[in-house]
Amino acid sequence: MKAQVLLPKVFNFPFTYNSIEQEKIGDVVEVPFGSKNEIGVIWKNNYSEPKNIKIKNIVRKTGYSIDAKLVDFIEWFSSYNMVPIGLVLKMVIGGTKNFFKMKEDPFQIKKTELKKFELNYEQLNALKFLEKVQNKFDVSVLQGTTGSGKTLVYFERIKKIVNENCQALVLLPEIFLTNDFKSRFEDFFGFEPAIWHSKITPKNKRIIWKGLMNNKIKILVGARSALLLPFKKLGIIIVDEEHDASYKQDEGVTYNARDMAISRANFEKIPIHLVTSVPSIETYNNICKKKYRHIKILKRFNDYPLPETKIINLNFNKIKNKFIAKETINLVKQYLEKGDQILFFINRRGFAPYLICKKCGYKLICSNCSLCLTFHKIKNKAVCHHCSYERILKTKCKSKGVCDYVMYGPGVEKIFEEVKETFPDEKIKIFSSDYLKTKEKTKNLFKEIKENKLSILVGTQMISKGFNFPKLNCIVVIDADFSGRGYDLRSTEKNIQLYHQLSGRAGRFSSRSIIIYQTLTPHDVTLNELIKNQAEELLKNELILREKNRLPPFIRLIAIIISSKNRSLSLQGAREIKNKLNQINDLEVLGPVDSPLLKIKKNFRSRLLIRFDNRFLMQKKISNVLNGLKISSKIKLMVDVDPINFA
Repeated sequence: MKAQVLLPKVFNFPFTYNSIEQEKIGDVVEVPFGSKNEIGVIWKNNYSEPKNIKIKNIVRKTGYSIDAKLVDFIEWFSSYNMVPIGLVLKMVIGGTKNFFKMKEDPFQIKKTELKKFELNYEQLNALKFLEKVQNKFDVSVLQGTTGSGKTLVYFERIKKIVNENCQALVLLPEIFLTNDFKSRFEDFFGFEPAIWHSKITPKNKRIIWKGLMNNKIKILVGARSALLLPFKKLGIIIVDEEHDASYKQDEGVTYNARDMAISRANFEKIPIHLVTSVPSIETYNNICKKKYRHIKILKRFNDYPLPETKIINLNFNKIKNKFIAKETINLVKQYLEKGDQILFFINRRGFAPYLICKKCGYKLICSNCSLCLTFHKIKNKAVCHHCSYERILKTKCKSKGVCDYVMYGPGVEKIFEEVKETFPDEKIKIFSSDYLKTKEKTKNLFKEIKENKLSILVGTQMISKGFNFPKLNCIVVIDADFSGRGYDLRSTEKNIQLYHQLSGRAGRFSSRSIIIYQTLTPHDVTLNELIKNQAEELLKNELILREKNRLPPFIRLIAIIISSKNRSLSLQGAREIKNKLNQINDLEVLGPVDSPLLKIKKNFRSRLLIRFDNRFLMQKKISNVLNGLKISSKIKLMVDVDPINFA
């Protein structure tokens, strides 16, 4: 008897093997492939079998199996995101070497001290609302102002699901959020959660994978990749901070984890809860159309008020050669005197994002990418934030001698120096990915913050996401001007969410807190609507603009990025692809154009943007065209379904 086996490699089809015993679809097996043995999965027999090829025998069954619902989801995921099905399987089985040959101790539940929590009226009401639909597919949105206790609500929901012998998956948008989340989880459940992300060890991956398969692990907390793990009896999915753009993976296998989580819940026939303070535009649109159920928590957990807001006009308050206004300094001093913590926020890594020679005008640009290098004082080097290229500043000047660089624009390190100079007696630290490289450093910083051993933090965007700092009562946004950020259609939406989230870090345990917006455009509509707490009004207006201009969520987009070491080749390849795609009815092909970031990692990039009506699922037709193309081997293609980044 023959069986088809899908391998976790860059293939879009399974391979045929002789079966040694009765296998069923989903069984995890070991098979010979090339000179080695590989782990694969028995797949559906609906693929054409190659002729005149010697068929090898399956070596053994591993004793593990993924269920039919996950098999169907893998096939759908591959088709929707236009990625080889073998690569999707690789995400499912963890991608670890010698996965089934290694023997580890089973997953151990480490018990911790259990704390008591009581839900308030709003939280209880939200919980009852979520519980109305059980044991079937349902998308519900739990929206609550920052600090309202949304996490406690879905913890209670999870507890009941787990008590019914089902499993729960909690998705977080960023790896670094797991540390703070873990402590809150332990306080509520009395044990450590299983955590899954790219940085955990191969051994722990194997332990967790097997623990999920035998239903020993009831709750898994993870980043994007956790979505595809093989649960034995998945009962609920939680997507925390569903609006966060980090759920979109832009490299390798491109997909939106939030959208895929909704689809997996549909395949599993289970409820999914999207948790947010300000919904994404897609989620908000589905709420308006009554496709998603929706409940709000309007008050903070302890009835503490949201921070008051203050706009400081930098046209009149700016100190020469400084980035912190005099009025800001006076307000900050008032909070420091009370023993409160302060956050200075600027969404730029490093010391300075631009370096220009004042003698010859040379701008320091990455040799691999068409991107300005950012000076990092911690390294005393200029760094590319795309390819990680680094170089010292010593450059031969076209004028004479070496370049004398002037640094333009402040980064987090520059603001840190100014804050230190302004408040010399305070203990100050940077909250940025460049300074929190290890789990230990992150843990120590959190400890210092929570024990009130720090007075001032200077942080980037990562501090706005889901952290709970009890004494943080004053936030200063160094540059609140709402110009478009990055090459993104969603800049308005993202700014709404960023600053709403940021304001929510302040005053969680205080009756008096403030967020200060320093700006050169104090009458900006978005900023003033946010101050009035009118985020949803902004989303409504954004939806009107999107519909008028035929943009998502009213239209579908697929981006094709064509790259080559040779610029003309990438453009030529893009034109050939466009000519072929134009043969498909009901779609519009825009471009080709040079990418805004023309060169990345020494490859020149051209872009096509495919636009089509929401009613059509075009991926299969587009895939057929792309698979039939004969283009130069010097050209690489990347397909991005539902793109967020347009660089």
